[in-house]
Amino acid sequence: MTFFLALLAGFLNGAPSWAGTIRDIDVQSNRIVIRFDDRVAQASSFLLAGPNRIAIDLMGARPGAAPGQTQSPVAGVRQAAQGDGARVVFDLARPAIVTEGRFAADGATLTLELRTVDDARFARAAAEGRMSFLPPFSFARASSRHPYSVSVAVPPKPAPFALPRVYGADDDRPLVVLDPGHGGRDPGSISADGVHEADIALKISRAIRDELVASGRVRVALTRDDDRYLLHRDRFEVARKLGAALFISIHCDAAHTPSASGATVYTLSEVASDKEAARLAARENKSDILSGIDLDGQNRDVSSILIDLTQRETMNASAKFARLLSREAQGLIPVKENPHRMASLLVLKAPDMPSILFETGYISNPADVAILNSRDGRKRIAQSVSRAVAIHFATRMASR
Repeated sequence: MTFFLALLAGFLNGAPSWAGTIRDIDVQSNRIVIRFDDRVAQASSFLLAGPNRIAIDLMGARPGAAPGQTQSPVAGVRQAAQGDGARVVFDLARPAIVTEGRFAADGATLTLELRTVDDARFARAAAEGRMSFLPPFSFARASSRHPYSVSVAVPPKPAPFALPRVYGADDDRPLVVLDPGHGGRDPGSISADGVHEADIALKISRAIRDELVASGRVRVALTRDDDRYLLHRDRFEVARKLGAALFISIHCDAAHTPSASGATVYTLSEVASDKEAARLAARENKSDILSGIDLDGQNRDVSSILIDLTQRETMNASAKFARLLSREAQGLIPVKENPHRMASLLVLKAPDMPSILFETGYISNPADVAILNSRDGRKRIAQSVSRAVAIHFATRMASR
């Protein structure tokens, strides 16, 4: 979608006619605000090491006013024209990364959130490549400049979610919410022989539910029990409203290399831990963007919740369960080497609930698909989750 909007902007404007000159660069300790005297077309950021720098490319912009006084971690600012835009480089006194970027509604103010990190985190973030930011598209502005119009079908607004059935004993036993990924108009990845990730994820989730209910140790709910689409935020909000003690999102991985195989367990990280994790984050979050949800346009209450995602207790609990599940799955299903990964996945961003995303295997690998699409294979996946869940809650009760 980002590529489409960029292409659309270029198509409507030819050489970018939105050419806002930089009129102010405000460098604070935790953010950078760049203001222009007119709308710009697009922005992207990337990191450079040796020395450490943050570079911002601004399409449809011109260099302009120099910044005032800078605050650490930024030591200095440089800007220059580059092609059809401008580049601004922020020299860093200590490592820092861009965690979020957003344009104001008028497309003339860009705000970048900063976070200071250690050298290792900076290096991982630099390896991930660019983050892109698009201003809200103005059809009124476009139509005033061109004698034609462009129509794009808008997907229907998803129906408000309803709380699902809770399986198991009606008592105070811990509740595990299983989230079958994708669904409805979002089939997820598709195997060479036409197997949809959304269908496999639902079958695996049902098998895990049955195994957990049979254990008698926990209660279980599914975010969806049919082929429907749910927004990522609704998925974990279902779990939060039910008071879940653990959230497990079920998916199947995919790769261009058919030989890629094995399960992986992801937990939340503000910056993806490696390139593979960064690609996964972009792929899994894409369907919310396609539904017209502007994840950067949240109100301050929601933004504060996202900031609170760094709460140490929740993230530590998620990581411990991820390592536990990785261990218990060994010998039951194929598991990747170093299976615990981190990614900035929206579906994991519940502030007060341990959450993981379980990539149960590669739908792009015929051998993995044979396991995922068989009753016996799903049984073994369910057993690995059931064992990990039992140990997880037993350990937490013992530590109280």
